[in-house]
Amino acid sequence: MIPEIKRILYATDLSDSAKNAFNYAATIANKFAAKITVLNVIETIPSNTQWQIVEYLGADRWKELQENNKQEFIESVKKSLDNFCEEMSSSLTACPFLIDEILVKEGIPVDEILNAVNSKNCDLVVMGTHGYGLFVDALIGSTARRVVRRCKKPVMVIRLPK
Repeated sequence: MIPEIKRILYATDLSDSAKNAFNYAATIANKFAAKITVLNVIETIPSNTQWQIVEYLGADRWKELQENNKQEFIESVKKSLDNFCEEMSSSLTACPFLIDEILVKEGIPVDEILNAVNSKNCDLVVMGTHGYGLFVDALIGSTARRVVRRCKKPVMVIRLPK
């Protein structure tokens, strides 16, 4: 049975590694006439860090800063993603793929990627990895590795070439 790929989730942090992975997502989308959903996750601040900020600034000031800057930051990320998609589309003119949707989510990257895979009914996840090495990955863990472990759909992880 040949797998049917109709929707690809391309998870990006806009790094060089992620940009390299986009070429693979575009090639696969072109081969299967699939649509690409682009996802960027703004990682939430851990609760212990937030607690320290609240202690330093006060709860009211922290809430005010969050409300004033959050939407502006999200709009900035969306603009960066739009520019990124335009740049990649222009450099890959031979690929008539479709970027179906651009999503910016706030949360834990692994959870948001898995949620998007399910909610958008994606058939494949494509993402880059920084590839810092086995020792660092063993200590810290990586988003890509956790997605591979937990995702029920195929995940293609692309390393940045040397």
